[in-house]
Amino acid sequence: MVLVDQYPSSFMTNFLRQCGGCAVIDGGLATELERHGANLNDPLWSAKCLMSSPHLIRRVHLDYLEAGANIIISASYQATLQGFEAKGLSRKEGEALLEKSVKIACEARDIYYDRATKSSWDISGDGTTLKQRPILVAASVGSYGAYLADGSEYSGIYGDNVGLETLKDFHRRRIQVLADSGADLIAFETIPNKLEAKAYAELLEEEGVNVPAWFSFSSKDGTNVVSGDSIEDCALIADSCEQVIGVGINCTPPRYIHGLIQSIRTVTTKPILIYPNSGETYDANRKEWVPSTGVADVDFVSYVGKWREAGASLIGGCCRTTPNTIRAISKTLSRG
Repeated sequence: MVLVDQYPSSFMTNFLRQCGGCAVIDGGLATELERHGANLNDPLWSAKCLMSSPHLIRRVHLDYLEAGANIIISASYQATLQGFEAKGLSRKEGEALLEKSVKIACEARDIYYDRATKSSWDISGDGTTLKQRPILVAASVGSYGAYLADGSEYSGIYGDNVGLETLKDFHRRRIQVLADSGADLIAFETIPNKLEAKAYAELLEEEGVNVPAWFSFSSKDGTNVVSGDSIEDCALIADSCEQVIGVGINCTPPRYIHGLIQSIRTVTTKPILIYPNSGETYDANRKEWVPSTGVADVDFVSYVGKWREAGASLIGGCCRTTPNTIRAISKTLSRG
């Protein structure tokens, strides 16, 4: 287990020190679940597997741990109480599924540690020996737009009727449940606009959440988050919140990452995390990825040294990246 103290400001500093200065985040979850046979054509997306096939979620978590990940992210990105209720579940059943998402990730970590303790032989099949190392479980929180399942998470345009209080009311109970779930940190992912970042920051303070958090934004132009708000303004909100112990970028094409790291560094000294997608484009209308501009694992990993030099200390992958991507990132960082 990771030895960290109770103060958010030193949580990530201590963790990164134990990891040798930089840490590896896992890769895409939903696309890996689909590769293992899951049908995610559903408003709940990957969260559907919490009900239908939790064993597949555990398997994907383990694949990433065996590939070298230091942080695995729970299958709760699209798991919302409102979404579960729309499926006919009670509030209590929805809360239990949120807790289950973290429990599955913790179980995968326990299985990995057990295997690593009992065996020094190659169990992954590619010459990688399982090793004891610091591993954190992050509870994922997707945006309001992810719940809508209409593509607005990729635009951050929610309409005039959705204000700060609407977003806080939407996320409040979910954050409370995940904060008490046993996760090591809460990962606010693919944040599309400044308003939702502000809602998260205020909720963390209002609810007295004592679990550290990170804020990760998405961009489609390398300058702003997807709504058009500047990345510097968004990162400043993260910087001002004591509970936030890292700020960065996810679900963004690799070619934009270097410049975004530099922009974030101008407004915060908090650790920077990046986990880009493969470079492919998501078509929200067709609900599928358009592969024409994808980046192969070898090309993706060629960026890693530059991202590290630019100031990123936590590096992984998002949509369409695989355990092979994460294994290559881990090997690159260990050589650095």
